[in-house]
Amino acid sequence: MATLTKNPDGSDSAKPLGVPGESAPPGDSDASLPARSGKNPPKYPQAPRRPPNMPPSGGAPPGPRGPMALASGEGGFFSIRKKGQGYWTRMGTVGGAVLVGALSVQFLYSERETINIQSDSIAIALCTAFAIGYGLLMFYLMNKPTHVDFLIATDSEMKKVNWTSREELIGSTKVVILFMFIIAIFLFVADLFFGYFFYWIGVLKEKPF
Repeated sequence: MATLTKNPDGSDSAKPLGVPGESAPPGDSDASLPARSGKNPPKYPQAPRRPPNMPPSGGAPPGPRGPMALASGEGGFFSIRKKGQGYWTRMGTVGGAVLVGALSVQFLYSERETINIQSDSIAIALCTAFAIGYGLLMFYLMNKPTHVDFLIATDSEMKKVNWTSREELIGSTKVVILFMFIIAIFLFVADLFFGYFFYWIGVLKEKPF
């Protein structure tokens, strides 16, 4: 089909309208084309969008490198995981582990004759090997991710504790001491009363005092 239109010079010309396979002249607008299925088709096809933050095909995204790897605890056996977090709980745990290790080494050296070690040099070498193995084991256990998270969480919870002031501590101590004296007097009177009572009814042969 075609429509007749007036040109600027007054002559008539035919323009195609809605013929499949034919394209409109360059000067025509899209409004002259009939609508199809109630919707105008898009002028430019859109490429499918890629979801954000998707790793490239071929495997998981690479982990941190360089200083970030050391900070996250991926730098090797002797790297400290999450260094700087949970300082006081870690120091307390290290102190307890050192105390237990020192007492174990001292006990092992003092019982050298019990395990038939007569030479002091052999006993010292055995204690040194035990101390080194114990230290490596404690470092491994305290540097495990689950243990590290537990120590950090414990440190954060300890910071939430509301510690009592000096005045509150002194007041609470006075109350406890006074309560102890009251309980002691009450028990003394009760013991004296029942002692004389059982003496009067003949259960006890002697007076309490």
